[in-house]
Amino acid sequence: MTAFLWALLGVAAGACIAIQAPINALLGRGLGMPVAAACVSFLSGAIILAAVMFATASFEGRAPDWRGPDLWLYVAGGALGTIYVTTAIFLTPRIGAAAVMAFAVSGQLLAGILLDRMGFLGMAVREISVGRIAGALLLVAGALMIRFL
Repeated sequence: MTAFLWALLGVAAGACIAIQAPINALLGRGLGMPVAAACVSFLSGAIILAAVMFATASFEGRAPDWRGPDLWLYVAGGALGTIYVTTAIFLTPRIGAAAVMAFAVSGQLLAGILLDRMGFLGMAVREISVGRIAGALLLVAGALMIRFL
């Protein structure tokens, strides 16, 4: 049952990303700049996350170790997220939310397979198998079908 709940949580998170794309695209049209919409999205998310972090730290009786991680880790995730969110804002009105999500998931899967194979940043190495390649190709084919058929 726990695995099912984790999978359900993952599906819900994915649905939030799909819903976020047209909301941010509408915000970008209203502001007249997709980059401004991405900025507002990240700023509001940062404020909400800060509140959740402080509440969690208070509840757990501990605080983050701000000196622990390497400095580049403080910006790397946000920089990559900026590319994704800004691209989704730009593409959603042009090709639709389903196509944007399909191509994004395809990119995530292809990158994930390579990162697993490399053992990127200390992750466990997972070999590239025929099943993984077939799954990735089917996902890319599905993304192309969503966009062009």
